[in-house]
Amino acid sequence: MIPRFISGNSFKDDRGELIFNNSIDLSQIKRFYTIRNKDVFFKRGWQGHEIEKRWYTAISGVFEINLILIDNWINPSNDLHRITYKLTDTSLDFLYIPPGYVTSIQSLNNNAKLLIMSDYKLHEIKDEYRFPIEYF
Repeated sequence: MIPRFISGNSFKDDRGELIFNNSIDLSQIKRFYTIRNKDVFFKRGWQGHEIEKRWYTAISGVFEINLILIDNWINPSNDLHRITYKLTDTSLDFLYIPPGYVTSIQSLNNNAKLLIMSDYKLHEIKDEYRFPIEYF
């Protein structure tokens, strides 16, 4: 599977603004949490899952999300192809990350907040892999 960008939208009228995403299926979601990086220079990564699926959306600010499909979870090549996405809080776009990818997350403005959803509960499976940020 490949990552997928699920576009949201917004609507404004005299009452205010509605930001929505009518295209995302949340039936697989078992938990969610938010991340706020300490500053715009910090890159959170590389972390990923061989089995677990994730969905990301920016609920405040702008984020750059880098993804790499891992070829070997024990000893991955360090020259793998990187895919970059940008998420903003303006239209409730979601980035679906299928199993097999690691991510690095960087906020592009201070106090940005990212919502992350998962199809497994915490500690339901042992499926977390971490690599140093300079590995890839």
